[in-house]
Amino acid sequence: MKTERTTKGELTDKEVLRLGDLAAKIRTEILKMLKVAGSGHSAGPLGLTDIFTALYFKVLNHDPKRPEWEERDRLFLSNGHVAPVRYVTMAEAGYFPIAELKTFRQFGSRLQGHPEHRFLPGLENTSGPLGDGLSQAVGMAYAGLMDKKPWQVYCVMSDGELAAGINWEGFLFAHKYRLRNLTMIIDRNYIQIDGFTEDIMPIEPLSDKLAAFGLHVLEIDGHNLREIVAATEEAKATWDRPTVIIAHTIPGKGVSFMERDPAWHGKPPNAEELKRALKELRTLSGAIQSEAS
Repeated sequence: MKTERTTKGELTDKEVLRLGDLAAKIRTEILKMLKVAGSGHSAGPLGLTDIFTALYFKVLNHDPKRPEWEERDRLFLSNGHVAPVRYVTMAEAGYFPIAELKTFRQFGSRLQGHPEHRFLPGLENTSGPLGDGLSQAVGMAYAGLMDKKPWQVYCVMSDGELAAGINWEGFLFAHKYRLRNLTMIIDRNYIQIDGFTEDIMPIEPLSDKLAAFGLHVLEIDGHNLREIVAATEEAKATWDRPTVIIAHTIPGKGVSFMERDPAWHGKPPNAEELKRALKELRTLSGAIQSEAS
């Protein structure tokens, strides 16, 4: 067995194994939920699973039994169409029963296709219109600094929504007011509903652009749990400016016929596709266990 590590902010080998297994389980539940609903987004949620797993089970200071706890960290979701990954991760964390996932996108369900703050405790914002999440997050971070609050603010965003100018206004605001308590995570998966980002509205060189806005920029492998956690720790330790993490992810991660295919941005699997996908995810989980042993 590998030697356990105990450095602050660094995952031990046992934690990597535990979180990896949990991420595989979350991916499985995402696809099952989408199949039952008969609609929804597959690629983005699968690609963001490792990030949400790390956030809810290692990074965030939160309490599922007290979702409105004043001292909690605030997690804003801007690209609301990836709601499946947030719902499943929240259910696994104990915010609501896992059985409720079967109601996703059903009439009267708390689990709407895009998250609704008024319906489900534990959501900081209602998301849907792309670009709005960052503006909401910078407002909360600004309020936190004004009131000298200890909590952190996180905002998960998509790369495709960076075509919306409101995001760049948010970056300007974050820099002007030195929102050191704000960490932005951009899901850099290179796809959007109409195809590839660089074909539709190129955003590269993204890192240079964000740095020019005065932000502390980090680039990571969005599927490497150690890198995800280490980046959030560095963000908390950066006290002169806000941090943006460019997380390179594979849309449809774990399912070969979905990976990097824009066609899976906004559709669920059918019965046969679900069967194939679950078989591949079981193989992925076994590979994670083997690597960590």
